[in-house]
Amino acid sequence: MQGVAQATTLQVELPRTARLLRLGRRGLLYVFVITTALMYTVPFLWMLRTSLLTPDLVFAEPPIWVPLAPAWSNYVALFDLEPFAFWMRNSIITTVLGVLGNTIIGYIVAFGFARTNFPGRDKLFYLVLATMMIPFHVTLIPQYLFFLKLGWLDTLLPLIVPSLFGKAFLIFILRQFLLSLPRELDEAAEVDGANLWQIMTLVILPQSGPAVATVAVFAFIDHWNEFLRPLVFIQHPENQTLAVGIRWFLSRHGAEFHLLMASSVLVLAPIIIAFFIAQKQFIRGIALTGLKA
Repeated sequence: MQGVAQATTLQVELPRTARLLRLGRRGLLYVFVITTALMYTVPFLWMLRTSLLTPDLVFAEPPIWVPLAPAWSNYVALFDLEPFAFWMRNSIITTVLGVLGNTIIGYIVAFGFARTNFPGRDKLFYLVLATMMIPFHVTLIPQYLFFLKLGWLDTLLPLIVPSLFGKAFLIFILRQFLLSLPRELDEAAEVDGANLWQIMTLVILPQSGPAVATVAVFAFIDHWNEFLRPLVFIQHPENQTLAVGIRWFLSRHGAEFHLLMASSVLVLAPIIIAFFIAQKQFIRGIALTGLKA
């Protein structure tokens, strides 16, 4: 009887010990995730806090962690000091057109590589991928001379037109996702009398939401944060985008930290909003893309 009682006690204690170990591991994982999240979140919150302080409170001791009377006038002052409205407008135009061009053209090209058969298809795809290996700086001077001949310098055209031909990396992402969709979808649509365009837009596109969202977010971040091409191709401050305009603003008002932080918040906020809007589709697209060679 004593042996039976000991065995029963062990059977009860073992699951309890395993459960405690599992809870301990999960707790350590939560601590690690929360700590890592704070490392990325605190600098942004500090920047947001500084953007809402008046100049005399930016370096106050002890620090003011939460402004009780937020100085929203700092954001209004940005548009009074510099051509911030022009920078915002230019960034919105180049980003919207760039996202549409990269996403629409990229999807059409990726569909051709993934769902159709034609002579030299794979070799042409490898040629597209090969363009990813060419450093952007190598083609910068030829592009500058080309746009100079066309009379496009100091306009938004050098930032918009190249995006209308797609981007190799985004085409690759879309093509890898489209390869994972079953071919039976195309065959069933063909039996029902659908042509290639209808298959692409009415059958495959609705299934490609995660990949399209992923490409759109990548394109948005790329165009919104673009710095080198606007710096090289555009000279007048009024024609610049926000990324370059902020650098120009820093050279003139670098000591006014409350305004500098406010301008930085305006640059970062659209990216954060875009990610949270497309978060679910974006994460799903990352998980599903690139799994099939």
